[in-house]
Amino acid sequence: MPVTVVRFNLVEPGATPASLSARYRAALEMAAYADDHGITTVQTEEHHGAANNWLPSPFAFAGAVFGATRKIAVTVSAIIGPLHDPLRLAEDIAVLDLLSGGRLVTVAGIGYRPEEYALFDVEWKRRGRLQDELLETLLKAWTGEEFEYRGRTVRVTPRPFTEPHPLLLVGGSSQAAARRAARLGLPFFPSAHLPELETYYKERLVEYGTEGWTMMPATEQPLLHIAEDPNRAWSEYGGHFLHEARTYASWQSGGIRSAVKSAATTVDELRAEGVYRILTPDECVAQGLDNYVLHPLSGGMPVEEGWRSLRLFCDNVLPRLKDLEG
Repeated sequence: MPVTVVRFNLVEPGATPASLSARYRAALEMAAYADDHGITTVQTEEHHGAANNWLPSPFAFAGAVFGATRKIAVTVSAIIGPLHDPLRLAEDIAVLDLLSGGRLVTVAGIGYRPEEYALFDVEWKRRGRLQDELLETLLKAWTGEEFEYRGRTVRVTPRPFTEPHPLLLVGGSSQAAARRAARLGLPFFPSAHLPELETYYKERLVEYGTEGWTMMPATEQPLLHIAEDPNRAWSEYGGHFLHEARTYASWQSGGIRSAVKSAATTVDELRAEGVYRILTPDECVAQGLDNYVLHPLSGGMPVEEGWRSLRLFCDNVLPRLKDLEG
């Protein structure tokens, strides 16, 4: 059975507090619906100071999802590690791991927007060292034992539910990220399909004498929206996908490699690219993907249209994916 994902970043350009509150509540209701229908994962992420209201607090959102669901995992992909206080993050993840019974997956990256570092008065040039400290601190903190931290002895409680610790992956598209993951014996999550980086990671595992694995995005990792009439949906809602694609493009420099990177400047170009796909249920099943990532509220998508997409996926796609597996 393929992995099935519902992604939420809660973007809404020009939102009012009331409209954004309604969007957040709808996302929780969608997560509960997805859980009831057997979708594998809710995916969320972290960005700060975005004019379009991109979600800045993924762990708060994850906690709300866990309260509304019973089985579905929440993957935070990714946190911007150096912007977090290591001890407080260790506590927050431990509490969420206990609340959810081990359903939280955290991918820790270092980000690619200097303005986010400036917002929190964190020095951009120190991001690698801060990421090392963060990851090392989390692993020590979750043992429940005393350890040395910034020149003093500390102990973090409570211990998390998951043994030996909550699932923590190192994200990124650089050799430094792969090396960091291998040194700490943590799994590696490349930000795109980068087999040469997976090879480098495996070589570093041997060098450091550690064990790990790679969660590699597929060659194609499209963001999906399901509609009975894709032409109509592209005409009416393509601007929402383009908004998100252009936002990403404005943030990512030429050296950033991402599974959702787009060069499109028009809806027609975006449709031709295939990073975002609006498909009928039949077309969706025929994709034959390892991961089906549904993005029902992309770029400020109207909530009612997001619901149409999610229901079509759960009613007309998911059962057929299960039948194909059987």
